[in-house]
Amino acid sequence: MAGSAGSPVAELQHIRKTYGSGDTTVVALDDLSMSVGRGEYVAVMGTSGSGKSTAMNILGCLDRPSSGSYRLNGTAVEQLSDDQLADLRNRELGFVFQQFHLLGELNALENVMLPMVYASVPAEERKERGIQALQRVGLGERLYNKPNQLSGGQQQRVALARALINQPNLLLADEPTGALDSRTTAEVLDLFDELHRDQGMTIVLVTHEHDVAARAERIVHFHDGRLVAEGAGSQL
Repeated sequence: MAGSAGSPVAELQHIRKTYGSGDTTVVALDDLSMSVGRGEYVAVMGTSGSGKSTAMNILGCLDRPSSGSYRLNGTAVEQLSDDQLADLRNRELGFVFQQFHLLGELNALENVMLPMVYASVPAEERKERGIQALQRVGLGERLYNKPNQLSGGQQQRVALARALINQPNLLLADEPTGALDSRTTAEVLDLFDELHRDQGMTIVLVTHEHDVAARAERIVHFHDGRLVAEGAGSQL
């Protein structure tokens, strides 16, 4: 299936992922083909063990398929070395997880600037872009607070600012609201809506919550390692 919004940013073709061997072989993904168009907002749903997290790990270049092909913004991912994969992740992808994965000894601004260190961005530019990113998610007054001085929603906003700091072509969000209350969930999802609507951000969001998935343009459902159904979210 092709993403409707534009040329594919991510394209999986006949992806198979297995773990173990012989009688203990587990098929996590079974002949998965899907694409995400540029500027599209896709939600991925499925029960535990359906393959959605494995698909997210492959989309995020955190794992390699056993067979099949994956192109990320035109690059054939399966042909890359580990170092090339790391560089591609830092250049093309942004990640937001259920657990915020902020470094406790660093303040909000330092956490956000960290990916730019790996990208060899000059120090002054790192600070300027980091401040702008935190202002963008409504945390301009919290630049120097450490994670333990921030609420869960504020920590997730810092994580989102960090994910966006290198201007990724694809934002991957794995249960980003799973640790948040309903009010904070709505606030974070409003930010995703804004990124998609106003800035054309390409987003793939994994969730088990139907009201969260409904924010997306397109919802795809996984079952037993296969993509079994898709439909429109509330934005269409």
